[in-house]
Amino acid sequence: MTVSFVCRTGSALAVEELFDLARSIDLHVDSQQKSGERAVGGVTEGLIGEGQEVTWRAKHFGVPLTMTSRVTFFDFPRSFTDEQVRGPFKAFRHVHEFEPTATGSIMTDRVEFTAPLGVLGRAVERLVLGGYLERLIRDRGRFLAGTGDDAGNTAL
Repeated sequence: MTVSFVCRTGSALAVEELFDLARSIDLHVDSQQKSGERAVGGVTEGLIGEGQEVTWRAKHFGVPLTMTSRVTFFDFPRSFTDEQVRGPFKAFRHVHEFEPTATGSIMTDRVEFTAPLGVLGRAVERLVLGGYLERLIRDRGRFLAGTGDDAGNTAL
C-alpha cells in the first residue's frame, strides 16, 4: 500500500530562487544535519538536474540507510521529481512544485512511498514512517524557504 502526503511552504523568495534551493545538494545536507545525511555518490554538491542521480547515506531511527534517487522530471522553475532507484523503500517518489505569489512563492512537496516487507511494512508506513517523513519534508521546506526556523516562513 502506498502512503502519500502534501506539504506546502510559503516563502518571500522568488520562485526561481526557491526552485534552485530545493535542488541544491549542499542545502539538503545542511537541512538534514540531525540524521547526518550526506551525499556519497553521483551529484554530491551543487545543483542536481534532469536525469542525474545522488546517493545519500544517513541514520534514521538509529539505522544506517543508503538511498539513490534520480531526477526523472525537470521543468524549471515549475516542478521537478525525484524517485528512488535503489534503497530501503519498495518505491519512493517526491514531486516538488513551485508557484509564484504576490509576495514570493509557494513550494508544494508531494511525497508517495511504499515500504518493503508486506504486511509488516504497511504497519510501519502508517504507524511510524508517514508522520516521520512528513515532519522531515515540512522542516526541510521551512529551512529552504528562509532561515531554517519559522521566522518569515509559513507552512500552509
